[in-house]
Amino acid sequence: MNYLDFYKLNEEPFSSAPDIKFYYNSAQHSKALVRLMYAVDSMKGLALLIGDIGTGKTTLARRMLDSLPEEEYESALLVIIHSGITADWLLKKIAMQLGIPDPSENKIALLSQLYGRLNELYEQHKKAVVLIDEAQMLKTKEMMEEFRGLLNLEAPDRKLITFVFFGLPEIEENLLLDSPLAQRVALKYRLESFNYESTEAYVKHRLGLAGNKDEIFAPEAIEKIHAYSKGIPRRINIISSNALFEGFLVKAKVIDSKIIDGVVADLGITGEKKETTATADVAEAIEGSFIVESVESSAAPAPAVQEIVQQRQKPSAPPAAPKQVQEPQRPAAVKAKPKKQEDQDEIDSILDKLEKGG
Repeated sequence: MNYLDFYKLNEEPFSSAPDIKFYYNSAQHSKALVRLMYAVDSMKGLALLIGDIGTGKTTLARRMLDSLPEEEYESALLVIIHSGITADWLLKKIAMQLGIPDPSENKIALLSQLYGRLNELYEQHKKAVVLIDEAQMLKTKEMMEEFRGLLNLEAPDRKLITFVFFGLPEIEENLLLDSPLAQRVALKYRLESFNYESTEAYVKHRLGLAGNKDEIFAPEAIEKIHAYSKGIPRRINIISSNALFEGFLVKAKVIDSKIIDGVVADLGITGEKKETTATADVAEAIEGSFIVESVESSAAPAPAVQEIVQQRQKPSAPPAAPKQVQEPQRPAAVKAKPKKQEDQDEIDSILDKLEKGG
């Protein structure tokens, strides 16, 4: 017997993989989705969803992709798992996902292919939409300029393509690498951590989808989960999953606050600090990355990415050392071994004058 059998669950309710089946439509996620759907329906050009690590950006991106009717949209979801990708690689990837089978290696020809395909979709009354997850990985001015160029492709009444960026807050800094692009952000929404009510509803929602019919977490346990997790969905999943396993080991039908305290002590979670790097988001993207119509398996980087990584690993000349401001130094005095004491006294006198008078 495992803990799923013990708690009469059909499947893992708190997996760290962004399974769309367990999507919880919290009040803020609902608001975000409504706004993002409005942005693509009206072809605004560029929309932005930002949030800290673990707030549910990837799950929302996949939920949004599933919400775009195929008869109305030509859509794709790209997960950026490496900051070393080039603008040319990204353009070809976008072209492939929009239905261009053999993207040209020549950039001018590739842009011509994209423009032709976007016009074709426009004539079919379909909207081209590309969702980009982990968009904070797009860190170069060249990349931002390419997006601005694509957004210049327009029909008489609307944009020919709309992008939705999902990423950490630093994506806003990256957009400023090309200020005209930053000014084209038509819609922005930020995901925040759950409040207590949302945390409680989230835990019960996932347990219910996994087949639970009885109360497993005592109210005080959920209070502790919220306090330690700071309302961050990924942390809620980690704590709750470990709590189920620990509860099974001690044969506790109901998980209480003591079990939660023990779990977070083992995990080293204090509930006082949030992660400040993108490591966890990248790990999640790699663990569950696929492209529905376009998300790639993360088992191995695409050949283009592998080539980029190899190029980045080649030894290069070390950067020049930064110039340092040196404080004025007194003129060097030639120290010679004096033959007489009066010679030494004279030298000391000269040095004292230099020190006092500069």
